[in-house]
Amino acid sequence: MQSPRDITELAERARALTGRTLREVASAFAEQHTGSRVHRKGKLGQLVEQVLGASAGSRQVPDFPALGVELKTIPLDAQGRPRESTFVASFSLADAESACWERSAVRHKLAHVLWIPVHVDEPEPRFGAPLFWRPTHAQEQVLRGDFDDIMGMVAIGHVEELTAHLGRWLQARPKAAHGRVRTVAYGAEGPQLALPRGFYLRARVTSALLRDPATLAFSE
Repeated sequence: MQSPRDITELAERARALTGRTLREVASAFAEQHTGSRVHRKGKLGQLVEQVLGASAGSRQVPDFPALGVELKTIPLDAQGRPRESTFVASFSLADAESACWERSAVRHKLAHVLWIPVHVDEPEPRFGAPLFWRPTHAQEQVLRGDFDDIMGMVAIGHVEELTAHLGRWLQARPKAAHGRVRTVAYGAEGPQLALPRGFYLRARVTSALLRDPATLAFSE
């Protein structure tokens, strides 16, 4: 699928998913694109990226680079709540001391987000209504505070003391293909090897956001 030309076209594509089952969307996409492997991949996020025309791939930029929009597919449980925290971006442990919120990948990715909820606990997983979100100034200040706290902990050499409990909305969690992966960080004794980390949005935050983005800063 070609990338959307503008926000209007992206919004139309996203709204067209509302109410449709995962099976219906996958089948329609496979029929329109001969040779598509979407059925064999079986990954929700990859399907939505292909259907909507996301083009960033694994780069640390928003999924729709020309529009500055990040795509987040969010699985919901039977009560309509996010089932897990949402990955935002990886970050360098070795460069924590010079990390800056304004230039960070996490800020760029969260500057404008298209949320695609999917009710995965139904007999036939079904897409919900999409939501575009731009953080308000107050909301960005909370995100920035979490970013500074987490990166500050790493910068002073306490990476091994960094847990998912730190941060009001954002949290740092291991982000690696398996538990044996290590990357360079700096501790009290100098360079050391540590598990790679990534920024995640807490499930309770995305739950509040989907209910009412405008009141997020006051309810969480």
